Amino acid sequence: MSVSPSPAEPAGATTETVARFERLLPPGTSADAQEIVDGLEFAERAQARPERDRNRPYLILNMVATLDGRTSVNGRSGAIGNRADRELFHALRADVDAVMAGAVTARVERYGRIVADERVRRERVEHGLSAEPLAFIVSGRLSLSPDTPLLGEPQARVVIVTSSSAGLPETAAQVQYVRAARDGELDLPLAMRELRERFDVRTLVCEGGPQLNTQLLLAGVVDELFLSLAPELAGGEDATDEALRNLAGAAFAPPAELELELLGVLENESHLFLRYAVKQTPARASS
Repeated sequence: MSVSPSPAEPAGATTETVARFERLLPPGTSADAQEIVDGLEFAERAQARPERDRNRPYLILNMVATLDGRTSVNGRSGAIGNRADRELFHALRADVDAVMAGAVTARVERYGRIVADERVRRERVEHGLSAEPLAFIVSGRLSLSPDTPLLGEPQARVVIVTSSSAGLPETAAQVQYVRAARDGELDLPLAMRELRERFDVRTLVCEGGPQLNTQLLLAGVVDELFLSLAPELAGGEDATDEALRNLAGAAFAPPAELELELLGVLENESHLFLRYAVKQTPARASS
């Protein structure tokens, strides 16, 4: 079950307009987005991980694609998907401690406040969460554009994950840094441990982009993968463009392939929402 990023859209659809999902696997009664997310049991699954993994957040990759594999249209992924997709996207955001994205994704998708709906923020507090998820932006060389809307939100709490020692110009948002480097490159396992220790991030959803998705998988810090398949055909001749892929950069080295276990399948208006457990990640990569 995954949803396409639509960061600017407010959460909190009314009960008269919420979409219903058919549960195909495991079979069950139809449900709305909030009911689906309530049953994901991230906290329980996080606790059931091997001891070596409990010092980092439970991390979910959130992906979207058309049937011919395109992951964005005219540079934006929000154009892919339907209302059910967007409702599930926002319900998932509202359920986790933090949301992560690469600097390019945050800029292109025009990230603003992670939870825009005041009612949803109140409900998070009632459930023992912070009013709004922390926003983690990954930028190895701190190339984040200062005009990203998220940085202009005085109420936003933003953590920049970087290998750089530099800092951003002063912003309206509350900005902190996780500086995690090894041999001059970003050390994602170290960054994930620091997110857990310094910010008490137990559950984390990553919304891309392709380079960051690949780096996280290769680092062995991903626990689940959500994929939304839209019944759309985008076409286009730019076959090498990252818009056609959810993963980019280094290739996985055989025979150390990812082992994925299908946990669930939902359907709404011919859109499929797939949920996989990442059972194994490769120890090395080939270019």
